[in-house]
Amino acid sequence: MSPASHLRTVEAMNLVDWVTDLMHTAGAPGAALAIALENLFPPLPSEVFLPLAGFTAAQGKMSLLDAVLWTTFGSVAGALLLYWVGARLGRERVRRIAARMPLVRVSDVDRTEAWFLRNGYRAVFFGRMIPVFRSLISIPAGVERMRLAPFVAYTAAGSLLWNTALILAGYLLGDNWHLVEQYVGLGSKVVLGLAVVAVAVFVATRLSKKRADVPS
Repeated sequence: MSPASHLRTVEAMNLVDWVTDLMHTAGAPGAALAIALENLFPPLPSEVFLPLAGFTAAQGKMSLLDAVLWTTFGSVAGALLLYWVGARLGRERVRRIAARMPLVRVSDVDRTEAWFLRNGYRAVFFGRMIPVFRSLISIPAGVERMRLAPFVAYTAAGSLLWNTALILAGYLLGDNWHLVEQYVGLGSKVVLGLAVVAVAVFVATRLSKKRADVPS
């Protein structure tokens, strides 16, 4: 194992130990805090926290229902904070930022905005079940000032499904709860890989068009 891999393993173990202590000490509200932090800092892995909450429930440290309800509350709380960040950022500021960015056009923002206006509620609901993007989807919702009540409802519904599935997996697997992270973590890597490919294709296409527009 390389030094970098060893360091990541140690950091992951420390994180799991911290969350374990938090859940044992504070019970279900501790699980809610962990998930709220995961929403605010996407690199923190819900695929670790949620199965661990299920395992903790299986040990009798909290009820299974409390684990589901409190983690869903934490998901909504974290999403609301990111919604507020998007609302503070605002549509016009996003457009000004886009105008200053290389290879990005304001028309790109307009197309994204049009897509979100057509699919916003579906995007929020299904986005809560997509690794990596499950937190970030709250920001464009805030930028577009999506109505708060539907935003909370769709966020809660999507989070409830995601949280319940991973908590139940951890509950049923018992000491093998960590297997959930291996499979869901693979999904996260696939999503990230697709995102990287999409960005690379966008940059290559935009550079190609820019070169074509330059008079010879």
